[in-house]
Amino acid sequence: MIFESAAFDGHEQVVFASDRDSGLRAVIAVHDTTLGPALGGCRLRAYAGEAEAVTDVLRLARGMTCKAALAGVPFGGGKMVVLAEPAAKTPALLRAVGRAIDRLGGRYITGEDVGTTVEDMAEIGAETRWVMGRPESAGGGGDPSPSTALGCFVGIEAAVRRALGRNSLAGVRVAVQGLGAVGFRLCRLLHEAGAALVVSDVDPERVARCRDALGAVTVEPEAILEQEAEVLAPCALGAVVDGATAERLRVRIVAGAANNQLASPEDGRILARRGILYAPDYVINAGGMIRLSGELTGDDAAASERKVRAIAGTLEQLFGLAEAEGLAPSDAADRLACERISAAAARGTRGR
Repeated sequence: MIFESAAFDGHEQVVFASDRDSGLRAVIAVHDTTLGPALGGCRLRAYAGEAEAVTDVLRLARGMTCKAALAGVPFGGGKMVVLAEPAAKTPALLRAVGRAIDRLGGRYITGEDVGTTVEDMAEIGAETRWVMGRPESAGGGGDPSPSTALGCFVGIEAAVRRALGRNSLAGVRVAVQGLGAVGFRLCRLLHEAGAALVVSDVDPERVARCRDALGAVTVEPEAILEQEAEVLAPCALGAVVDGATAERLRVRIVAGAANNQLASPEDGRILARRGILYAPDYVINAGGMIRLSGELTGDDAAASERKVRAIAGTLEQLFGLAEAEGLAPSDAADRLACERISAAAARGTRGR
């Protein structure tokens, strides 16, 4: 049951969508629209079952609400997951995704996510106007991953200043898990700043590319969490830090692009007790949302980049709040996001 799920957090709306002809099976979760329509990507992957998909969409939608609140964009949080093998992604399936989104009348606006591309957004956009991140040739904002990577990079710089007292990444060892569009771009930025990279991915071609282009040390996927480094940058799927891994990590900082890096709130507290500085994922990885939301707010590329770079200042504020209040940074981020949403609700400025 949705209401009994541990991931349910007062979500305003959860919609199951299907289409017999295309084979679509999907779930859309609208978490909170206090600050505006719910923004969140469309994720397509082969889930083990409906329960796993529902848990994922509920957690992701809540994270998007917090991300928007702390990024200062006038939107709420939502998410869509499509239960499908990548090989099953067809134009007909994507068109069905668009029709499912369109039936919500603008309460949910989608974009690229794991398993979908900017080209897919154009196909979805043939059935609904509630989509961001179409190709630039089609009038959209294009690939948001460079902005996500930039936000993570300046966030890592902020975390290194805070935890290590260093103003440079030169010689800082960073273990990067996941070398997709965001992970590889982050590695390039880190390499250019002089960081030492150790990387892993389930795709051997991505690993080879990072090794050959950036001189990265490579390890098997199961070994990346065992690395001794200054920074761990999770850039794959979520829940990488659970009770067991939080206790055995050999890093000073966890700061990466993946959503929902903590399996539970307690895992953030374990990191804090161990003296490991955690950069809350929905703060540090907000660059893509900021860039895409510019399509709707009218920000140009320069204005969006300024807002992405401001992620560093938001993290510094959170780190200071956490230290002053004796909180884990993850708890400080949750509190600050809730305060901003509650203040907007009290002003009667709901974005429905």
